[in-house]
Parts: sequence; C-alpha cells; structure tokens
Amino acid sequence: MKTIYDIQQYLKQFGTIIYIGDRIADLELMEVELKELYQSQLIEPCEYQSALLLLRHEIQMEKDKRQVK
Repeated sequence: MKTIYDIQQYLKQFGTIIYIGDRIADLELMEVELKELYQSQLIEPCEYQSALLLLRHEIQMEKDKRQVK
C-alpha cells in the first residue's frame, strides 16, 4: 500500500468505510480498524506494517499542518 486511498480500498474489502469529516480522526480510526484486522489474523503482518507506517506518517503531517495555522 502506497497511499491512504489504497488503505481505504483495502478496508472496503472487509466492509469498513470510514468518514467522520475530521481527517485526523479518520486516519486514527483506520489505524484502529487495521489493528483489529491484524489481531484477528485477517491481514498479513507486512500489509499491516506498511499501512500502519503510512497512516502514522499522514497523521503526523496533518497534526503539523494544524500547528502551523
């Protein structure tokens, strides 16, 4: 997975669609959903790790944007 869109499409395969309206909250909820899928052994460790890394990076970028404003 290379983009947040890829993660969204991946989660859709499991019936999970996330849209709260707050970008950071959306990303954090995606992280929680991925963790639950991983703990249920429904996704591979490498997929989990790459998605988690991407999400945490994106969350940090969004938080940095908010601090600048």
